Amino acid sequence: MTAGLAATALAAALAVPAQAHGEGRRPHWEPKKTGTDVRFRGLAAVSRNTAWLAGTGGTVLRTTDGGEHWRTVSPPGAQDLQFRDVEAFDARRAVVLAIGEGESSRVYRTDDGGATWTETFRNTDPRAFYDCLTFFDPRHGLAMSDPVDGKFRILSTEDGGRSWNVLPNDGMPPALEGEAGFAASGQCLVSSGRRDVWLATGGAARARVLHSADRGLSWTATDTPVPAGDPARGVFALAFRDRSHGIAVGGDYRADQPSPTAAATTGEGGRCWTPAAHPPPAYRSGVAWLPHSRRAALAVGPTGTDLTTDGGRTWRTVDTGSFDTVDCTPDRGCWAAGEKGRVARLEN
Repeated sequence: MTAGLAATALAAALAVPAQAHGEGRRPHWEPKKTGTDVRFRGLAAVSRNTAWLAGTGGTVLRTTDGGEHWRTVSPPGAQDLQFRDVEAFDARRAVVLAIGEGESSRVYRTDDGGATWTETFRNTDPRAFYDCLTFFDPRHGLAMSDPVDGKFRILSTEDGGRSWNVLPNDGMPPALEGEAGFAASGQCLVSSGRRDVWLATGGAARARVLHSADRGLSWTATDTPVPAGDPARGVFALAFRDRSHGIAVGGDYRADQPSPTAAATTGEGGRCWTPAAHPPPAYRSGVAWLPHSRRAALAVGPTGTDLTTDGGRTWRTVDTGSFDTVDCTPDRGCWAAGEKGRVARLEN
């Protein structure tokens, strides 16, 4: 079976009620024991066998056997940090981001599977608060901070995260009052291809997506239909399967508040966004396209996992477990992670 056909079959199987498959045959999240109660909002899936996790307490875990065993590979002395994003190139090379005001925002890199780490960036501006990382390739990447002096701040690396420079903000449009990013899943800054990158916002009167086609030098901002108007509302996560087709998910992260129109789609690289005709039923913090699929994607949040098989137009809940983030790999490996050490891999 080709990869594309396999992805289509997986999406179709997820969409069919369990009883139609017979016991044990329906694709489902298979929990993987991590041995910790850390909350993992950072997830980098390398393959069906290899994945990295980043979470509270300065915790970084890695598996190379499909989640059967997890090795603690946390940077020394990082126990007071909150890791919210991890980007991995393979089983040995990874970059993690710690969030927070001032010096709490840091970046570390490892080249030996986490045996040793190098701190490659420490924020010294008390006004900055870094939220997310993304890489275009193993050398070129960006990190984003909430607005400083009225504009989002962008860090750039050209050596795989070994060194970082703040980009000029001339090409960044002004931030709205109260606008910020959400460090909820490591997916508020995402890229596709070698130059395109998107930044998700909330907290202001309008939830926006900013797009750059030149690795963060110049940006355009577009309103989305995802609810905003409150510090708890906005776009929390983005996923692009190419430079044109993307999905945005979010809503209101407060458990007692509804999240109507919690998803939107674009087929024009983020120049305009269309609300989902049948969105997820609640706030969602993470989203990922199924590998080799042009129409199937998963969205996750504290109240469940939803599947779309029509490019984000309609969504259906397929699991009610709590997850914060999700990531898929070309070899059809999909992983999810969240609170209380919860990690799972999608199994057939």
